[in-house]
Amino acid sequence: EKNLAKLEEKAEKNLIMLCEEKKRQQEKLYKLKREILLKEREQKLEEALDKQLEVLTPLVPVCEQFKEQYKCFATALDATRHELPIKNIHIEEDMYTYLDELGKELTVTQELLTELTPSCSDESAKTCSALKTLQEVSQKLDKELQSNFTQVQNLASEVSKEVSLHNQQICEENHGLDVVKSWYFD
Repeated sequence: EKNLAKLEEKAEKNLIMLCEEKKRQQEKLYKLKREILLKEREQKLEEALDKQLEVLTPLVPVCEQFKEQYKCFATALDATRHELPIKNIHIEEDMYTYLDELGKELTVTQELLTELTPSCSDESAKTCSALKTLQEVSQKLDKELQSNFTQVQNLASEVSKEVSLHNQQICEENHGLDVVKSWYFD
């Protein structure tokens, strides 16, 4: 009976040691599994990053070319834009409303000049000619404002259209027509 009790006690100690060893081994196993999952996740992320670099690297020169074209467009637009120099004048509305009101005021001025012109006497011939000149200048200015504004709008539209078509052509050449179609129609 003493030997049996000693054997049972020894077996119990061995069983406790084996349970603790099993627990340590399971913790090691879980730690290794976590490391393997993290490495797999990092590998997938690196593959995704490599694919993105493959796709985006050819677009870098296209973006640079677009920047240059946009700078040229902005320069051309600035060169063709005609605005009246406005200094120290506060405009509460936007520029288009201001120009509309200015056009109305020019029309009123033109009507007033038309009324004053026939009543000019010989003594005030210089004043009359100055008024006629002012009338002509205001009419010219009104016409120029309208035509320049229309020209700038047309030019901006044409440039925008050309840049879009050019960029579409570059994308079609670089990526193929089928790929570009999928961008727009899928």
